[in-house]
Amino acid sequence: MPTLPQLVRIIAATLLCALLASPILAQAPDDNPVVLRFAVLGDAEPKPEAAFPGVEAAVADINVLATRGQLDFVIGVGDIAHKATMIQYENVTPVLQELNLPFYPIMGNEEHHGSVELFVEFANRWNDGRAEIEAARYVLETEPVGLVMASPDFERDFNDDGIAWMVAEIQRLAPQPVFLVVHAAQTGVYPENADKGVTHPGFAAVVAQPNVAAVISGDLHMDMDRVDHSKRIDEVHYLHVPALERTKIPDETRHVPMFRVVSVHQDGQVQVETYEVGTLAPLERHDYRFTLPQS
Repeated sequence: MPTLPQLVRIIAATLLCALLASPILAQAPDDNPVVLRFAVLGDAEPKPEAAFPGVEAAVADINVLATRGQLDFVIGVGDIAHKATMIQYENVTPVLQELNLPFYPIMGNEEHHGSVELFVEFANRWNDGRAEIEAARYVLETEPVGLVMASPDFERDFNDDGIAWMVAEIQRLAPQPVFLVVHAAQTGVYPENADKGVTHPGFAAVVAQPNVAAVISGDLHMDMDRVDHSKRIDEVHYLHVPALERTKIPDETRHVPMFRVVSVHQDGQVQVETYEVGTLAPLERHDYRFTLPQS
């Protein structure tokens, strides 16, 4: 027969279980709910073989995460098809078609080895009806933020028209905060390869717009554990998205496929989580948070 202290512990545990399972707690409102959450896929462009195991694993994980809670869509920062070859475009298509969410990609320097029309054609194939991509650059208008999806005009850079388009769209969305999605950030942002990135002098006016909250980019294939991947420069937060198939910086000795998930809360708090494929749990060491500029 249980002793008195044992009976007390048993009763306390029973009451705690009943309390946690009560409808009152189960239905308690979130004081700061997520109003937008999306996943971000980085560079793929595998070589020499046109195989996409990292992308496939990330897609599988994202589909599971979508069943566990809010996940609105997926974006891509470019460089999916190495040198824009048909075998790369075709081999990745059935992989991306497995996504259960709309997929909004931009071009990278690799896709510029082919045509814009080819990229748009396959961007729609990848969606398999989930979303319609009409051009290489476009805007996703959501309630908390606007996402300006700015494919480069050539390689990883912009011409005058591209700069003018970004400024005009960001100003049109103002005062709503904006996430600018580009293949590469401007040179100097990531000292691990400071000479690689956007060189157009007009890009300074783009990121200087007061409602630009963050620049999301890939291109550098950086190892998240050995670089400074998320940072604030002036009033803008820069978020690097790691490559899924190959790591280059600081070297090629270690590759861990990862993707990122961005959550925007009702009060303007933003949380950026990083997932190693196959883990289904964010890596606490790569957690990054900031607050949106006030509308």
